[in-house]
Amino acid sequence: IFSMHTALDNSVLGVNNMICDKLGLINRQILIPQAQTIKKLITFVPKNEADTLRNALFEAGAGSIGNYNNCSFNTEGIGTYKGNEASNPTLGKKGEIHFENETQIAVTFPRHLESNILKALFKTHSYEEVAYEVTTLENKNQQIGMGMIGELEQEMSETDFLNTLKTNMKTETIRHSGLLQKNIKKVAVLGGSGSFAIHAAKAAQADVFVTADLKYHDFFTAENQIVLADIGHYESEQFTKNLLVAYLTKKITNFAIVLSKTNTNPVKYF
Repeated sequence: IFSMHTALDNSVLGVNNMICDKLGLINRQILIPQAQTIKKLITFVPKNEADTLRNALFEAGAGSIGNYNNCSFNTEGIGTYKGNEASNPTLGKKGEIHFENETQIAVTFPRHLESNILKALFKTHSYEEVAYEVTTLENKNQQIGMGMIGELEQEMSETDFLNTLKTNMKTETIRHSGLLQKNIKKVAVLGGSGSFAIHAAKAAQADVFVTADLKYHDFFTAENQIVLADIGHYESEQFTKNLLVAYLTKKITNFAIVLSKTNTNPVKYF
């Protein structure tokens, strides 16, 4: 169930990538990176156990930053503690203050892996009581979020772009804001209802924003800075089923997955 839920979440980003594929966009980035999905763990471990614990955290999914894995920061220091009569210290004696050469390990990880990370920490750490800190970072997650923005390999006129968009996205009509009489190079996309991302597309200096379900007053927010192109809700999300079929086919190899060819769009064009 969790894997399927994750697949559905990832399909949002996947659909936007497929729109980018259809338009031939390069140099892609997430339009609205998601906030508060990156966490940081700081813990303290005896120096001679640092490698073992660090590797266990990496195996659990910590320490990945973009294209890099096994990322951590390590500081050497001296930890102190004194156990009470009910304690059973791994190092030192109860009732006596103990000084231990320790390594402070700091790693980041995605929010959904917190349970796995902490399980690896407690399983691997030798201390009876493990000292650790988990915080949520303000850093934007550059790997997940809403929408995409990229560039055409060759810029084109607004009319040529709209014709390409209409053909490649198989839409019968495009509602758009006023054309600005300039070439299109930078394109922002967001499948489904995307009016909330207009300001993000403008801030990213996109020449055009491709989305759906724009209302009358939404078009005023273009403010002669961007072309807003509404291709229709169904049309913008029509490739979701392809993603799900690909995912299920990969995960369930002994079960036939059939891609429906039925057009379920309730909107008809006259």
